[in-house]
Amino acid sequence: MAVIAEMVTLAIMALALGTDAFSVSLGVGMMQPRLRQIFYIGLTVGIFHVLMPVLGIFAGHLLSHTFGLFAQYIGGILLVIMGIQMIVWVFKKEGAQAVSPSGWGTMLFALSVSLDSFSAGLSLGIFGVRTVAVMICFGVAATFLTWLGLLIGRKFQGWIGVYGEVLGGTILVVFGLKLLFSI
Repeated sequence: MAVIAEMVTLAIMALALGTDAFSVSLGVGMMQPRLRQIFYIGLTVGIFHVLMPVLGIFAGHLLSHTFGLFAQYIGGILLVIMGIQMIVWVFKKEGAQAVSPSGWGTMLFALSVSLDSFSAGLSLGIFGVRTVAVMICFGVAATFLTWLGLLIGRKFQGWIGVYGEVLGGTILVVFGLKLLFSI
C-alpha cells in the first residue's frame, strides 16, 4: 500500500514539474517546429527530467545521512520555495522570448525546464524515495507533456500558457507543506 501511495505522489509531482515544460513548450510550439523536431525536443526534455532529479536524489541522500531531521525540513522548504518561484516567474516573464528549438537551443531549453527537477530530486532524496520510480515518472511525464505542449502550441498559438505553470507551482507548494507538517 505504501508503494502505491509513493507512486501516486511521484506521478502527481512529475506532472506538476512537467507543467513547466508543457507551458514553455506551448511558446516553442508557436514557432511551428517540424514533427521531427518536436519528437527530439520531447526526448531531450525527458532525459534531462531523468538526470536532474537523480543528481538531486544523490545529493539529498548525502544530506539526509549528514543532517537527519533537519534535512527533512530543508526538503519541504525547498519544494515550497520552488513552487512559489514557479508561480511568481509566470508573472515576470510575460515578454520572454522562447529558445530556438534546434541544436544547442534544445539543450538549453531542456536544461532550463529541468532545473526545478533537481530541487525536487534533492527533496525526494532526503526522504529516501525509490530512484528508479522517480526516473520513470519524471522522464515519462516531462516527455509527454513537452510533446503535448509543442503540438498544442503549434496548433493554437497561445491560449493556455500561464495557467499550467501556476497549477504546477501550486501543487509543489502543497506537497512541500505536506512534507513540512507530516514531520
